[in-house]
Amino acid sequence: MAVILAIAAAFVTIDYATYPPPLPDHAAARGAYHPSEAWLYDRHGVLIDSSRVDFEKRRLAWTPLDEIAPAVRENIIAAEDHRFAQHGGVDWLALAGALRARLSGQPSRGASTITMQLAGFLDPELAPPGARSWRDKLRQMRAARRLESRWTKQQILEAYLNLAPFRGEAQGVGAAALGLFGKTPAALSREDAILLAALLPDPQASPARVAARACRRSHASDCRRLEAGAASMLGPARSLALDPGLAPHLSERLLRTAGAHVRTTLDARIQRLAVAALRRQLQGLGGTRARDGAVLVVDNSSGDVLAYVGGVGGASTAPAVDGANSYRQAGSTLKPFLYAQAIERGYLTPASMLDDSPIQLDTASGLYVPQNYNRGFNGPVSARTALAGSLNIPAIRTLLLVGTDPFRDRLWDTGYRGLTEDGQYYGFSLALGSAEVTLLEQAAAYRSLALGGRWSPLRLLATDVRPASRPVTSPAAAWLVADMMADPTARAATFGLDSALRLPFWAAVKTGTSKAMRDNWCIGFSDRFTVAVWVGNLEGDPMRAVSGTSGAAPVWRDLMLALHAGAPGRAPPVPAGIEARQVAFANHVEQPRREYFLAGTGQRLIAAAPAVARRPRIVSPVPGTVFAIDPDIPPARQRFAVAVAGDLTATRLRLDERDLGPADARPLIAAAPGLHRLRLVDAAGTILDDVRFTIR
Repeated sequence: MAVILAIAAAFVTIDYATYPPPLPDHAAARGAYHPSEAWLYDRHGVLIDSSRVDFEKRRLAWTPLDEIAPAVRENIIAAEDHRFAQHGGVDWLALAGALRARLSGQPSRGASTITMQLAGFLDPELAPPGARSWRDKLRQMRAARRLESRWTKQQILEAYLNLAPFRGEAQGVGAAALGLFGKTPAALSREDAILLAALLPDPQASPARVAARACRRSHASDCRRLEAGAASMLGPARSLALDPGLAPHLSERLLRTAGAHVRTTLDARIQRLAVAALRRQLQGLGGTRARDGAVLVVDNSSGDVLAYVGGVGGASTAPAVDGANSYRQAGSTLKPFLYAQAIERGYLTPASMLDDSPIQLDTASGLYVPQNYNRGFNGPVSARTALAGSLNIPAIRTLLLVGTDPFRDRLWDTGYRGLTEDGQYYGFSLALGSAEVTLLEQAAAYRSLALGGRWSPLRLLATDVRPASRPVTSPAAAWLVADMMADPTARAATFGLDSALRLPFWAAVKTGTSKAMRDNWCIGFSDRFTVAVWVGNLEGDPMRAVSGTSGAAPVWRDLMLALHAGAPGRAPPVPAGIEARQVAFANHVEQPRREYFLAGTGQRLIAAAPAVARRPRIVSPVPGTVFAIDPDIPPARQRFAVAVAGDLTATRLRLDERDLGPADARPLIAAAPGLHRLRLVDAAGTILDDVRFTIR
């Protein structure tokens, strides 16, 4: 009786010690499987990019058994478990053969079946690294028999092929097929399958060992093809991606969850057009002139981003940086919103004359002396010509009318979220684009002009709800500014009649170049699309020999022509609140033309206001001017002239407490070093203008 109890106790102990852990069913195992990649699709479901998210192991999507080449299944079963179809999880014949070989001291073939290996994949405790004890082996055998009772043979083989480690961090037949052969599992040949089966027993084996094992398995008389195949298979790693890599920066931004399939608003065809246009332009410029660029194409009606190119690599020294979402100086691209605000408030019309002449402005940091791009001056120009020709001095004078704080607030309302300071922080240079913006912000802002002044965020994900738009600029002002930007005659003096900005159909466009030639922009829209392009150097060094129309503009032009092939852009209809007049300009400063105005502001003759209508003021020196005395020049030759403007009837100039005589006499001043006060007064002694300057 004691012997029976002892035997029973031993059986209970062995049963407890070798009891396998609970294993999932096939559906649970597949559900717990997560690829290391995530995938990006366009609006039509076309794969455009992917990104690795999980760096613990390299897996692709789960591959169903019927999508794996039959040669792979057959060769791996023959190599790993040739009685797979007959046994119930444990191959007792193979186990007996292995035991006999071990007892006789001969090399033995492994007796682990595919099912036993799968049990170890599902629960690593069943197959710990290193030498395994008899207990580990018994637990794995019992787990395999339990799997066989709950899973079909097809399910077991499918899971095994998806979980088996092949080479390095590649796990599963999907990763192995792409990483080792550059193919999908369904496209693997018989020779590929033989090499994969030869690799499985020792994934880190050398090409020579893999080739020798494959040669024995294939019974080939000439193994040179297998030797070459093994060397190629285990050579430099291939990319584990079948996607075309069209949007790497957007995939890096949107793909955050392993296994995710993210559907965007992009159109793969338009994305390819944008990538090709930007790459062609950057190659033409060469890396010594400009290395980086970015492109966005937006559908005006929906706000969907149809193309998102954050860069194309090439000569870039910062290829991982997303140029479409990086803050860069805006240059002249903010001017349309300044003129729209001035027109909306009634300060200007498109025909209003602005003085393009030297100007000096007193600021907290000293005198601000803006210059035009070509460092020349044009004298009186219309607001239409000033905007279309991207003249800087008229834009500064327009900002003086609008005010820096109101303009900054308008830009903020138009989606420029990088302007986190008040208007005084940016100062007068805000009119010339000293603030930093992104290409996404630019595209959304210009789209608002195409939509009659209504702004809404852009959409990148097909699942995003289309947000409601809100009014930012009046429809009439937005239309007038778009009409000014679309006028090839108005921009001819700056850009010529046949620049990259001129299209065979209606389109409004604006270029911009930032300080020190670090950024070049071209943003424009038709009735259907907004296209925004940036070209520059992401590391911030200046471009070389790149102008406003030779950098970003050719990309913009190529894309606009491609987008409108067969369906040219059409001019938007004239909104309510607009009137047209035939206008002429005094002294023929500009040619007569048909001009548009806000209703009630139209004029037929544009002329400078007479002197009697102008406020008397001191033009030079400007407040804050500092004059330095040169000791090597005679004092009598170091006097400076006072310039005044406006109605000067009965006005006089006073320097400190000294009367300088009539204001229109334009006296020359020679003053002692120190701070001085120059005043313009009328006959009653009332101060009309007051300027302080310093002599050192």
